[in-house]
Amino acid sequence: MRNPFKKAKSAVALSGLVAFGWLISGGVFPATKRSPQAILVLGGAPSREKFAAKFALQHPDLPIWVSSGSPEEYSNYLFSEAGISPKRIHLDYRAVDTVTNFTTLVDDLQKRQITDVYVITADYHMPRAQVIGSIVLGSRGIRMYPVSIPSTAKGEEPLKVVRDGLRSVFWLATGSSLR
Repeated sequence: MRNPFKKAKSAVALSGLVAFGWLISGGVFPATKRSPQAILVLGGAPSREKFAAKFALQHPDLPIWVSSGSPEEYSNYLFSEAGISPKRIHLDYRAVDTVTNFTTLVDDLQKRQITDVYVITADYHMPRAQVIGSIVLGSRGIRMYPVSIPSTAKGEEPLKVVRDGLRSVFWLATGSSLR
């Protein structure tokens, strides 16, 4: 027999994580108008890097961080073909999933005094990225500005969002993200 409260529990947990992320990021920061200082591309599909190259042309002064994206040669080719200087590109291959997309780069961003960042990923992936990013980036005072790429994929399961939100909170408490 199916549990009729399973979705309700997931929704409550998801709401709690979103509220926690809001509190850490936007909720405790003054409502000042700031502009992003970098672009962060969450790897997972070459279409994200293709989109980021076009997006970067509209923001010519921003460095571009790609977290575990396409192989280095292909990424460099995509950005080069778009006319993006290699000096702007930071390819990082430490991440193995969405949580580590954020946890492996947050200290690098903070060391460079980046306080605001565009985050590029697919639309179906953005809700989970927003929860994780709000918690991880928000813990270092970095605001996230989501930029979604349209796709035909259906949204992710709420349980996946809750799981990775909890992993992000665990990372905050311990410095380690459970896999």
